[in-house]
Amino acid sequence: MTLTIERIREVLAPTYTVDRELGRGGMATVYLAQDSKHDRVVALKVLHPELAASLGPDRFLREIRVAARLNHPHILPLFDSGEIEGFLFYVMPYVEGESLRERLDRQQQLPIDEAIHHARAIASALDYAHRQNVVHRDIKPENVMLYEGESMVMDFGIAKAVSAAAGTQTVTLTQTGMMVGTPAYVSPEQAAGETQLDGRSDQYSLGCVLYEMLSGERPFNGATAQAILSKRFTETPKAIRQLRRGVPENVERALLKAMSTEASGRYKTAAMFAQALSSSNLETPTDAQTMPQPAVSAAKSVAVLPFANMSADADNEYFTDGMAEEIINALTKIQSLRVASRTSSFAFKGKNEDIGEIGRKLKVSTVLEGSVRKMGNKLRITAQLVNVADGYHLWSERYDREMEDVFAIQDDISQAIVVALRVILTEGEKKAIEKSRTVNVQAYDYYLRGRQYIHQWRRKSVEYARQMFNRAIEIDPEYALAYAGVADSCSLLYIHWDAREFNMRQADIASRKALELEPDLAEAHLARGIAVSLTKKFDEADKEFETAMRLDPKLYEAAYFYGRALKAQGRNAEAAKMFERASLLRPEDFLAPVFLSAVLDDMGLKAEAEAATARAMKLVEERLELNPDDARATNLGAAMMAKAGDRDRAVDYIQRSLAIDSEDSQMLYNIACSYALIGMSEAALSSLETAVDKGFGFKEWLEHDTDLDSIRATARFQAIAQAM
Repeated sequence: MTLTIERIREVLAPTYTVDRELGRGGMATVYLAQDSKHDRVVALKVLHPELAASLGPDRFLREIRVAARLNHPHILPLFDSGEIEGFLFYVMPYVEGESLRERLDRQQQLPIDEAIHHARAIASALDYAHRQNVVHRDIKPENVMLYEGESMVMDFGIAKAVSAAAGTQTVTLTQTGMMVGTPAYVSPEQAAGETQLDGRSDQYSLGCVLYEMLSGERPFNGATAQAILSKRFTETPKAIRQLRRGVPENVERALLKAMSTEASGRYKTAAMFAQALSSSNLETPTDAQTMPQPAVSAAKSVAVLPFANMSADADNEYFTDGMAEEIINALTKIQSLRVASRTSSFAFKGKNEDIGEIGRKLKVSTVLEGSVRKMGNKLRITAQLVNVADGYHLWSERYDREMEDVFAIQDDISQAIVVALRVILTEGEKKAIEKSRTVNVQAYDYYLRGRQYIHQWRRKSVEYARQMFNRAIEIDPEYALAYAGVADSCSLLYIHWDAREFNMRQADIASRKALELEPDLAEAHLARGIAVSLTKKFDEADKEFETAMRLDPKLYEAAYFYGRALKAQGRNAEAAKMFERASLLRPEDFLAPVFLSAVLDDMGLKAEAEAATARAMKLVEERLELNPDDARATNLGAAMMAKAGDRDRAVDYIQRSLAIDSEDSQMLYNIACSYALIGMSEAALSSLETAVDKGFGFKEWLEHDTDLDSIRATARFQAIAQAM
């Protein structure tokens, strides 16, 4: 069977119209093609005939299907795969860029901070894949595409498919002479032929890639593949700072750890490797090749500011806020787009700050701003997407519509942003942001009111939110999101303020109904996970949280609340992974790092806990700079100061918290923790008693909270716990 472009055109027509050959690799020939069914340009990879003949299609395609489920901003998605007349092929988006290998061949070394930026992005992709039980097995510059300043990993599952189908998972030559894995980058365990590889093997390979990006040379070289492989066990690479003096010390340390010969010596996860490379730890580079980088990330990123309320009625603010939040939620479904969280964007509400300054503070390249005028059933909505770097409008539009058109307007704005930023969408993402809604607009209006209240994070506001969601359900009994809202409101009330069985039961009922109405709604599975965790149905909770994350990998709340549920059970190692995931999904948010520091401390990982505490403190301070009245930031900041040994600042933060709200049971519980951490036992016990009197009833949390260890043995503490 001969592989010619004419033969490929003949075999794959009419589904794919092959234009030209783009290149050849060790396993496949790549063609530029048009996907006729979906009207899009794609990169079509056809395995070399001799390799395809030795593999057979069944096992190969089974492994490819596993990789096709991956959905992450730094993973090039897999559109299609198949077998036709003996040809095995798979299809990916066509990216107008260059591979990292092409970039290194052209430039040798990359600027230091750019190399670290790419390494962190690749680590993020690997960490996500590893959590889906997918190990790449062939991380190398050839398998990383660079597109508009961002890196995307491709060919997930291909090495595993080849090795599985060939009956081996080693880097030795297969029957076809094809090497599975690349000698210059494979881990020692992969080089030794181990069959059970985990994510730490990919971490080693990424270390080798970063080494090359920084130094311009591979860590191991040799005349033959076997010579290169053997050096992994007999030699140590040159210290990176000897090869390039501008490399920061923390990067050198992280690289040495990631490239440990023994897998046990590496970071537990790729996310931890990425964290160790954090740019916040970088020294000022002195290398002449290091070019100054823009203050704003080159990533495709956007912040959606709260829309201005231009209506005569000031009460319509819930609607203008809701418009912005809905657009944020839609854009967040897009894996290749980084979207600033609602909390961060809304911190600028009512502030007359320059767009460029807002963009720099939120670390985004574009900002969407707009206004809403609502007059009865009439809407006038304006929106403009602004480029942070130069202040120019990338897109702007005005909509004069009826209230019934509000969903179409939101979709139009989301689509316009996608077009303006040249974002590549998967089929699932297209459906997610184009999803037609049949919700009654009056019910939707009440739903938006509920969302506004629930974000205020006060007992009364969450109670009002529940009322608004229930009003939405009265108008539209099939409104799944409103049922999820009721469930979330009841769960939050039970956890933080009102631990009555009624709230737990209502959360159970409403979450069941949300799932019944929309089984594929991530928010419904999230609501169900939180609800059943309250009843200690932890196996069911695990499944619901996992499903929510599978349906929407960028749903921050799923990882965050899953972490909290795991911590409440004392499953600290698993909780740490969830808080790490949440931190990666929303880097500007302080909540996940706060809880991550707690579970790391519980695990006895003091150095890691101190690093997480320092990061949490920094984020708390950044939040309070934007919003000095943020009760949760002040409240949890007190605990961070206490853990850091800064007693005076901890007391100051406690007093600031009490000045904001001295009646909130959740706040009083956190204050008790802060007092306990700085040795003020009587104050801690008094605050804890008051918190329980005012409704705090999450006993499982209290039982596993090491912040309270200094008062746990007292009779007064035992009496409080017994009363719960």
